[in-house]
Amino acid sequence: MMPEKLNPAEEVIEFIKTSRHPLSDVMLAIRNTILNTDDLISEHIKWNAPAFYYNGEMAAFNAKEYRRDIVVYNIRKDDHILLIFPTGDVIEDTIGILEGNYTDGRRMITIKSMEDFTKKKEALQAVIKKWLDKVEK
Repeated sequence: MMPEKLNPAEEVIEFIKTSRHPLSDVMLAIRNTILNTDDLISEHIKWNAPAFYYNGEMAAFNAKEYRRDIVVYNIRKDDHILLIFPTGDVIEDTIGILEGNYTDGRRMITIKSMEDFTKKKEALQAVIKKWLDKVEK
């Protein structure tokens, strides 16, 4: 008998639990914060990492524009977690937490420790809310 397939949320939790990344506890805290920001945020594994997306109604768009994708983890380095916002250039970052100015529209937040995350938690939620305000419905 084949094992039961995990749902997307279970896949994310399993990914984090089995991760050998030194900041896996921070990954879990970030996950909980993102999901608690709004009920219209869901999660899955995308690009081989936890990713969070808008699950509500949207105006039609080209899937290659990644308009549904809010933020995805990049955990390639052991000393930090990068939170990549594929369409972060739509966010008016009055707080100054978003880094980078890439021509493809990406912006990011670097998290180096639980203490660093705790300091950036409210700002992270604020930029996610601003992103959600820009969704074309």
